[in-house]
Amino acid sequence: MVRNPILPGVKAAWPICLGYIPIGLAFGVLAQKAGMTWFQIVLMSSIVFAGSSQFIAVSMLASGSAALAVIMTAFFVNLRHLLMSSSLATLLHNEHRGKLSIFAYGVTDESFAINYTRLLAGDWDLNRSLVLNHTANACWILSTVAGGFFGHLIPAHSLGIDYALIAMFICLLVFQLTSRLIVLTAVIAGMLSVVLALWIPGNSYIVLASVIAATIGLGIGRLSRTFHET
Repeated sequence: MVRNPILPGVKAAWPICLGYIPIGLAFGVLAQKAGMTWFQIVLMSSIVFAGSSQFIAVSMLASGSAALAVIMTAFFVNLRHLLMSSSLATLLHNEHRGKLSIFAYGVTDESFAINYTRLLAGDWDLNRSLVLNHTANACWILSTVAGGFFGHLIPAHSLGIDYALIAMFICLLVFQLTSRLIVLTAVIAGMLSVVLALWIPGNSYIVLASVIAATIGLGIGRLSRTFHET
């Protein structure tokens, strides 16, 4: 295993950074138009560091929502991080609590996808994970600040901003398709999302489809192991 974790961590972070740049620019533009200063954008991106909840928070602030409502909404949107961190904890035994605290700060959907897959494969460690997380973090903060400063110069719908988030998650999904069971689970989740979208308003159908598909995948995996054992 390579001793220096910087180069492997930075290389692993590049797909995340490619997605963060246009999304961060878009967020910076929206935040600036909502009345936030560049310093406030830096604080939000540094403290919250969660794209979806940041977009929601800015939208709520722009509409005049109370601070408590914004905070509670961001809290519930980010509750999924509890599950992601719990999954990562099973792969990071006997690590220093200080390092784990710094690592936990940088856990996002995207960094979780890459770190979990590589830690599970056994060719990754906490130091590389830390580099990956904070490379992505720095990229996100710089992108959001740039959007706040120069967003007025960027024409609407340019740079693929509308498609950037979708493209990033497709890329991360492809990286995780390492077995037939994972492929099957992904297909089930996609099909359920389409069906549930016809019946459930808003975006909650995505979470519901993911939970159902993950449960089905877990059940199939257990049945398969039981069958092979017998």
